[in-house]
This record gives sequence, structure tokens and C-alpha cells, in this order.
Amino acid sequence: MYISSPLEQFQIISLIPIKFGNFNISFTNSSLLLLFISMTILLLLSFSTFKGTIIPNRWQSVVESLYEFTLNMVEENIGGEKAQKFFPLIFVLFIFLLFSNLLGLIPYSFTITSHLIVTFGLALSLFIGINLIGILQHKMHFLSLFLPPGSPLYLAWFLVILEFISYSFRVISLSVRLFANMMAGHTLLKILAGFAWTMMGFAPILNLLHIIPVAIIFAIVCLEFGIAILQAYVFTVLICLYINDALNLH
Repeated sequence: MYISSPLEQFQIISLIPIKFGNFNISFTNSSLLLLFISMTILLLLSFSTFKGTIIPNRWQSVVESLYEFTLNMVEENIGGEKAQKFFPLIFVLFIFLLFSNLLGLIPYSFTITSHLIVTFGLALSLFIGINLIGILQHKMHFLSLFLPPGSPLYLAWFLVILEFISYSFRVISLSVRLFANMMAGHTLLKILAGFAWTMMGFAPILNLLHIIPVAIIFAIVCLEFGIAILQAYVFTVLICLYINDALNLH
């Protein structure tokens, strides 16, 4: 009996090959799901504003809950009058990550956040933008972020290097945390599903015992659902904290 590899679900498949010499910009299953996620978010927001009422309907209730949740996140972690400027960015980021993680739990779907190149690209672009905001606001004083106040002068060079390395690793921690959680959970689900399927192909007594891994799979799916929401929240909260650091030089 053939059982596919647990890592097969992360394979990027070219749907529409597009190549220009050594450059491969083919339309893949990852691109397809990215487009589907974007359209789903647009449809959700459109339905919520279509014929809006004072008493919110189902679509309005969902979007208003997400709106209020994200607004509280921005106000608590960024704060001040400038927090409102970053609300659209944080709202779109949270909704995108939430839908990407949740839609990846659908069988035979594809989880774009399970690829390090996606999470790293997203984290790096946000990191560069946050630093540009800090530099434009504080100019050269932004470099004081790498030297804690009250530090001894003879340790300044060491602390600056240490703080710079720690600051740069924010990109890696952001991207790896999201990628690792999504990939590990999906891989475990695939392994247990293959184990249950294998048990069904053997002796009749094992046909009854396959209920055990199926029950475990159900429990892990519920856990993965919570992790998908939590990881979208953690990624967004950390971005808010990094913006706060760039604005206030904490």
C-alpha cells in the first residue's frame, strides 16, 4: 500500500509555466491560494459593507469583531495618536495571516505560511519599513536604540554589537516561528492520517483500532485551529511592538 510522504503537501506545483531565460515566475499552487485568500478577504469586507444596518448582520458582526480586536491590539501595543496611522497595515496583516493559516487547514488545500520564503519575505519587508519609519522620524538619533541608556562607556562597543545582532534577528524569529508552527502541525497530521490509513489495510482487529489515531487527529485539528489563530496574533502583536520601538526608541 502506497503512503505519500508527509512533506508532499508542501510541494510547490507549477500550474501555468512562465519562464524568461533563467527566471521562473510560473503561476503555482501557492500563487493560486494567495489569490484565493485575497479574493476571500475582499468578498468578506464587501459583504460586510453591502447594505449595512445599525443592527449588524452576520457579515457585519464578523468584520466588526475583527476590526475591534485589531484596533485594541494597536492601541495597547503602539498607543498614542500615531497608532491610528498604522491601523490599516495591522488590520490587513492580521486578516491575511489569519485567513492564510485557517484556509491551510482545509484538506487538499495549501498553507502558504508553511514556507519559510513566504514568512521571511513578509517579515523582512515589514522590518525594513519599520526601520525606515524610525529613521525618518528620529534621523541619526535612531541609532541610540542600539545603546541602552546608562551603559558604561567601556562596554559601549560590545553592547552596540550585541543589540544590533539581537535587533537583526527579529526577522528570523518572526519568520521561523510562524513557518515552524504551521509546518510541524501539518506534518504531524499527515503522519497520523497515514498511520490510521495503514492500520485499516491490515487485520480486521486493526480496523477497529484505527479509531484511536483518528480521535487523536481530531484533537490535533482542534489544536491546530487554535495555533493558527494564535500565530497570526503573535506575529501581528510583535510587529506592533517593533513599530512602538521605532517610534519611541524603547
